[in-house]
Formats: sequence, C-alpha cells, structure tokens
Amino acid sequence: MTYGWNDVQRIAEELAEAKPGVNPYSVNFVELQQWIKELPGFDSTSGRVGEKVLEAVQTLWADEID
Repeated sequence: MTYGWNDVQRIAEELAEAKPGVNPYSVNFVELQQWIKELPGFDSTSGRVGEKVLEAVQTLWADEID
C-alpha cells in the first residue's frame, strides 16, 4: 500500500525505522525530502510538499524516537 505527503505520521514512523540514531532536527529540508522520496511504498506524486509538511514530519519523527 502506498502513502504520500499527507501521511505525515506514517512518514515519521518509516523514517524512525529507516534512519535509527539520526536526530530529525539535524536534517535539512532538502535532504529530508529526498529521504522521504526514497522510503519504500512512498508516492511523491500524492499530495503536496512544503515547509509545513516537512516541519510536521520532523516533529512527529522526533516523537517516534523519544
């Protein structure tokens, strides 16, 4: 099942699993966007990406690893 930019919780969960030990706030938005696009099952054409989406992903990702 695919997911897209609107699925910020799912993205955060996938990043927490794919990038253990990474501080989400140390990742710049360009790199974060690329990492998200590389996640298995991610459809980058689904939804829209912007700064607010990436900030939400960072926050939820940080919550996942706490």
